[in-house]
Amino acid sequence: MPRGPVPAEVSAFLAEPNLAIIATLRPDGAPHTATTWFAWDGERILLSMDESRLRLRFIRNDPRVSLTIPDSGFKVPQAAHRMVSVNGRVVELRDDPELADFDVLALRYTGQPYPNREALRVTAIVEIDSWYGWEHASHWPPRSGD
Repeated sequence: MPRGPVPAEVSAFLAEPNLAIIATLRPDGAPHTATTWFAWDGERILLSMDESRLRLRFIRNDPRVSLTIPDSGFKVPQAAHRMVSVNGRVVELRDDPELADFDVLALRYTGQPYPNREALRVTAIVEIDSWYGWEHASHWPPRSGD
């Protein structure tokens, strides 16, 4: 998996409003996955979770996460698609009492602020340690030697 900043093509892909599947680690080491909204600022990933979510409890115990982001807009009759997976760690957790961070996500995915203003939300900021991309049957973007 490449380390360091993602190339411009991957950054542009992460800026699109595709859903992500996040994997966190249960206390026994088993993975826990869930579909989630996210936002990319060009360097880090923003997540928002209801305070009651298991994944939040797992992140508080172990900040390592993986996210797989498939291109949900890619419509092909074959089983071909494009995706990016990132491995990283949550470097910041903060309460979001005004839902400012969650509204960033709600606007990105629905075009409107989140309607339930009583929700108790926690923001997580993820720094990427490594990533890889895949399109059809090859790495994406292509790496030297591919």
